[in-house]
Amino acid sequence: MRVILIGPPGVGKGTQAALIGSRKGVQTLSSGEIFRREIEAQTDLGRLAQRYISHGELVPNGVTIEMMAKRLRESEVRKHGFILDGFPRTVKQADALNEILFDMEMPLQKVFWLQAPDELIVSRLSGRLGCTKCGAIYHSVNKPPTREGFCDVCNSPIVVRSDDQPETIRERLRVFRESTAPVIEYYKDLGLLVAVDATRDAEEVYKEIIRETD
Repeated sequence: MRVILIGPPGVGKGTQAALIGSRKGVQTLSSGEIFRREIEAQTDLGRLAQRYISHGELVPNGVTIEMMAKRLRESEVRKHGFILDGFPRTVKQADALNEILFDMEMPLQKVFWLQAPDELIVSRLSGRLGCTKCGAIYHSVNKPPTREGFCDVCNSPIVVRSDDQPETIRERLRVFRESTAPVIEYYKDLGLLVAVDATRDAEEVYKEIIRETD
C-alpha cells in the first residue's frame, strides 16, 4: 500500500493511519514524527530543522523533503509500503515526492481526502490531549488514556495543546483550506484523489480506504 491521507487537523487522519498500520503492516510516516526522530537523534537534518522550529519559523521545503526522502528509502518502507500523514503540504513537496517515488519505482496508489464539517472538527479537537514526549493523541471523551494525565505509550504527561482552543482551531481550518487547496487539485488532476466522508465511524472509513486500495 502506498497512500496519502489529506485532511484538516482533527478529521481522523491519525486514527486511520494507526488502523491501517497495525492491521496491514504498513509504515505510517508523519512529518511531525519524522521531525521529532531526526531532532532527537541530533542528525544534521534534525539540527537544521530545530533551528527553524526554535525561532517559530516553518521548516523550509528542502529540509522537509530531504527528511521524508531519507525515511521513504528505508528498507521497511520499501518492503511494506507507506501511509503519508501531513506530507505533502505544498505543490512543490508533491512534485518532489513524485520524483522520489519514481526513482524508487514505488508510485502512489491513492490520495484520500478526509472531509468533515468545521463544527464537528472543533468539537473533536477541543477535547484532544497530546503526549508531551512521543506525540500520541488522546481525547478526553472518545479516547481517554488508561491512567488519567499520562500517556499509555511512554508514561509521559499529556496536556491540552494551546492550539486546540476553539477560535485557534477555526483559524487553523481556514489556513489549512487555503494552503492545501492547490495540493488537492494537484492530485485530482492526476486522477489519484478519493474524497472520503470522515463523519462516519472510524471502521466504516477504514473499510472504504481498504476497498479503494485492494
